[in-house]
This record gives sequence, structure tokens and C-alpha cells, in this order.
Amino acid sequence: MRLCTIQSGGKAVVGVKTGDGKIVDLSKQMPRGPKSVVEILAGGKAVQAAVAKACAKPKAGATVSEKSAKYLPPIPNPGKILCIGLNYRKHAEETGNPIPPYPVVFTRFTNTLTPHNGKMPLPSHSKQLDWEAELTIVIGKKCRNVPKEKALSVIAGYACFNDGSLRDWQFKGSQWTLGKNFDGTGGFGPDIVTADELPKGGAPLRIMTRVNGEVMQDSNTDDLIFDVPTLVHELTKVMTLEPGDIIITGTPSGVAAGRKPPNWLKVGDVCEVEIEKIGVLRNVVVKGA
Repeated sequence: MRLCTIQSGGKAVVGVKTGDGKIVDLSKQMPRGPKSVVEILAGGKAVQAAVAKACAKPKAGATVSEKSAKYLPPIPNPGKILCIGLNYRKHAEETGNPIPPYPVVFTRFTNTLTPHNGKMPLPSHSKQLDWEAELTIVIGKKCRNVPKEKALSVIAGYACFNDGSLRDWQFKGSQWTLGKNFDGTGGFGPDIVTADELPKGGAPLRIMTRVNGEVMQDSNTDDLIFDVPTLVHELTKVMTLEPGDIIITGTPSGVAAGRKPPNWLKVGDVCEVEIEKIGVLRNVVVKGA
């Protein structure tokens, strides 16, 4: 199942992809049904089956084309946005960092999210905006201290993310928070694909970034240093994860910062993140504050 959040009648509503270029507006198709993507994911197979059945024969006026839909982030307000740094060996090497012995964890906030086809601002305080294609884990069950062998059972789905990074701000200090939290720099979407439609643990899947059609990153999610079960296992030692929390798993090599000279994103650039079987996330760089 492919789920998204779209704007309809001035409100955020659940969209269900039909596979023929259409999105079913669930608020029209199933008025008494789930009101959010998180509710569907947390409801498990029973709720997802009910939604799929309801959307099998869309009502007149209950669909919108994928091309004309106004997307919002598929989960507009995740409770937690946890990010993993240096999680592909070649990316660590290209940035001159040692291979981490333990996951490098930092956080983003909801102000940073921008949807598919949304604008990614290049702030006036920096010219070093970089792209990072990343696989997103979406949590579907409240969990704590999850054994690695059971970690996949708490994952509801996966999505694309572009961890847009202001490199000069990222390295102003020992922590990465500032460089990762400029408004609108985290592309997220367009869809969440439920875990049953993808390889276990979201791997192997080809992962790419294109800037103005030119391939900048081209790798595979099976190259993660710390795989999906490991990340869930380690993070839940520390904190309780809730339905709708997301984990951004790291980026492969090919970022602008690793090039000589760096080819930073500029106003007008079109940046696309594509993950096999999940989709394409597209953002346009604009002048920011």
C-alpha cells in the first residue's frame, strides 16, 4: 500500500495511491475512516486491509491525479525525526571521517520538512547547501528495547528523504544540529510504502540523487554500515519509539561536499531522490531567508 498526505479543501487528508496515476482522497471515499497516515500504519494489517477494500472502487469525485495533487509531508508532524550520519562506508571515506564503531545519531525538527514538489530554501546565511538521498524507516508500533531479530515487526513502512545540509553550519561546532535544521531543507515523500511491498529491512534497493537530471549519487541500501534492524534495536535501548516516528538512515557517497570543487546546490536547481520500488522525491531550490 502507498499512502500519502495531500491538501484537499484546505485540509490535510490521507491519500491512497491506486497504481493508475490516481490518488484516492480517503476523507471522501471513507468519511468515517482513518484521519491520518499514522492511524492507518498503527492499525496494522486489519486497518490497512479495510482501507484497501474501501478504495478498490473509488467514488466519483473522490480521486485526484498524482500530477495535480498538492502534497504535504506524508507524516506532517512526526513525534521524532532521528537521523543517522556516516552510515555508508564510501560516504565516510569521501568526507575524511573514520568508519563509525556505533551509529552517529542526530535530530531534525518538523520545521525542516518540505514535501514532494515543495521548495527547498537556500538560506541567505550560507551557500553550502548539499543533497543527501536517504531511506526513511517509519515506525508503526510503540516499542522499547526491541531485540534485533524482532526489529522489523515494529516497522510499518519506508519512504524517501533528502537530508539537505548546510555544510558550513553543520561543522561550526562538534554537533551537527544547526546545519541540519534550516527551515524546509528536509525533503520527505511523496509516499510511505508499507513494509510488505519491499524487501525485508528495505534492502537491497537502489538509491540515487539527480540534480537537474545529472546523477550525483548511485548506491544501494544493502551497503548500510548499520542496517535497519540494528538501528531500531540500538535506538530503542535509549528511547520509546511511537507510531509515526521516523528514522533517516544515512546517505551514500556522491555528496557535493566530497567533490573537488564542491558543486553546492543553487537557486533554480531541481533535486530528485529516487529509491527503487519506493519512488521519486522532487524538490526545487529557491531563495531563502
